[in-house]
Amino acid sequence: MAHPSTYRPKPGEIPTDPGVYRFRDAHGRVIYVGKAKSLRPRLSSYFQDITALHPRTATMVTTAASVEWTVVRTEVEALQLEYSWIKEFDPRFNVKYRDDKSYPFLAVTMGEEYPRAQVMRGAKRKGTRYFGPYGHAWAIRETLDLLLRVFPVRTCSSGVFKRAAASGRPCLLGYIDKCSAPCVGRVNADEHRAIADDFCDFMTGNTTRFVKRLETRMKDAAAELDFEQAARLRDDIGALSKALEKQSVVLGDATDADVFALADDDLEAAVQVFHVRGGRIRGQRGWVVEKESEDLPSLVEHLLLQVYGDAEREAIPREVLVPTLPTDPEAVTEWLSSVRGSAVSVRVPQRGDKRTLSETVRRNAEQSLARHKVARAGDLTLRSKALQELQDYLGLDDAPLRIECYDVSHVQGTNVVASMVVFEDGLPRKSEYRRFIVRGTTSGADDEPVTVDDTAAMREVLTRRFRRYLEDAEGTGDLDLASGVVGGATAEGGGSGSTDDDDDGDASPSGPIDPETGRPRRFAYPPSLVVVDGGLPQVNAAQAVLDELGIEEVALVGLAKRLEEVWLPRDDHPVILPRTSEGLYLLQRLRDEAHRFAITFHRQRRSKAMTTSQLDGIPGLGASRQKALLRHFGSVKRLRAADEADIMAVPGIGPSLASAIVTHLAQGAAPEPAVNLTTGEVLE
Repeated sequence: MAHPSTYRPKPGEIPTDPGVYRFRDAHGRVIYVGKAKSLRPRLSSYFQDITALHPRTATMVTTAASVEWTVVRTEVEALQLEYSWIKEFDPRFNVKYRDDKSYPFLAVTMGEEYPRAQVMRGAKRKGTRYFGPYGHAWAIRETLDLLLRVFPVRTCSSGVFKRAAASGRPCLLGYIDKCSAPCVGRVNADEHRAIADDFCDFMTGNTTRFVKRLETRMKDAAAELDFEQAARLRDDIGALSKALEKQSVVLGDATDADVFALADDDLEAAVQVFHVRGGRIRGQRGWVVEKESEDLPSLVEHLLLQVYGDAEREAIPREVLVPTLPTDPEAVTEWLSSVRGSAVSVRVPQRGDKRTLSETVRRNAEQSLARHKVARAGDLTLRSKALQELQDYLGLDDAPLRIECYDVSHVQGTNVVASMVVFEDGLPRKSEYRRFIVRGTTSGADDEPVTVDDTAAMREVLTRRFRRYLEDAEGTGDLDLASGVVGGATAEGGGSGSTDDDDDGDASPSGPIDPETGRPRRFAYPPSLVVVDGGLPQVNAAQAVLDELGIEEVALVGLAKRLEEVWLPRDDHPVILPRTSEGLYLLQRLRDEAHRFAITFHRQRRSKAMTTSQLDGIPGLGASRQKALLRHFGSVKRLRAADEADIMAVPGIGPSLASAIVTHLAQGAAPEPAVNLTTGEVLE
């Protein structure tokens, strides 16, 4: 790889005009294409300190061996040239949108002598009008079958058309009046093209005039007592109405708009677009894109370039509604207007029906991203690839078949909790999840916990977890403990699922079984790999725990969220996994699942802390006896003023419990009522 300084142009050589630039590798292949309002500051930004660049950008500039640029007159020209070069060179470092499936279109081959209506997929062809996309091919055929009553355009293949012309007999559709049968000369080429033009006009949203024309003809036929013709026209009107009913009305009749929405995570973004014509949803389409170093405005700009780059003027609506404006909204708007031949508005909807529709499209994008992630996570081949990549990139002896990930959650050092999630063979094993209440250390004679930071909390959790592993492994004869290994401490883990701390719940057996209780030993299975949420400090703290306990067979890494860097213990430089790596994707899923599990537990603890009473923590005083005391005395303040004899007057309170209550309240602070911080209710 070349260092950027070897091919960096002199600042004075780079013009300040708008233009497009290309990075090439050592073999002359174009690896990145970009545009800029001013080339000099944009290109100079690529040649700053490599450590300050995004990892993807740093990889690009070190892969490149040269850079060149082309000056243009306007930003619109730069936009057009950038799209042309991206399409021509397909650079590896540019954003690539890919359909999450191959959507079918209703296509009319207007370039042929006798245009044909059919279902088409894949790349668009010149001279063909496209409508859609549709979710399913059967939806196109159903709509087409209804419309052929009114617009009997040809739908047969070239072979069928030629055979019918040679035999002089039309196909079945010609006999039932769902084809104008140009193959046998019932209509000439011009008349058939006029039918195809009307069909395309109807599909673009100009529906009212066709319905009114049929209604007029039906009334005229009825006035002339031609009731058979009137009945046929009535059925034609019904067919058009039924076809229109299949398309949801979402906006005003005159509204033509494309509504875009994005849902993203750290690696990928899902895009959805609803095509609205005449106020009705005429089609829907979706993509999944690798985000890489692109921000949302850049993603939107590249999305509009791809969708409308090769589009005909009729395919561009008057309004383009986006979740956020592109990087250069003025240039994009001017470019779209020039292609369409009239004004195009690119904006973010703020209120009303369009805002509501945008939210609907966004929900579709979120569901699309979720489906994509589930499909990707469930693919056995991809899971195997992810584990193999982790083995290769981290230098492990074997693929990490069992991975544990830890995360800490708290608010300014209070209610500190941690989570442990387990993935086996690349899939979550939720029965093995555990939760920890972080106790922290104590300070001074008051024996009060001090504030716990993330590093100290991680050290405590891992110490408790692996001490229990050593104890359980010793009990089963799986491990011969060396002298000097710390043991005997209680490592209390949280229960699985939604159970409370120190409760196993209904976890299914995994690993060795305790012969005394018949229940699974909760920490007897060692992981192949431990992942901690954080950078080098958290990793080093975790490694110190493993060293202290003499555990050498467990690998350890940390995943830093900001740049998705993978840190190894005592290594000053992170491991950068490719953004498209299945191994990185698996680590991110682990980190996100650990974060979700930890923050859920933290919210439960915080909610419980908001509604605690000063009577909590007295041995033998449960909820029912607390209620009885409060009913008898009316408040904790009156209870504090009472003596033991008064307290013993409450049913269920004996001498020892009364003494404990008096002692507990006497040691407490000044009386403060318990308050539910969510509702403001004074609980006592």
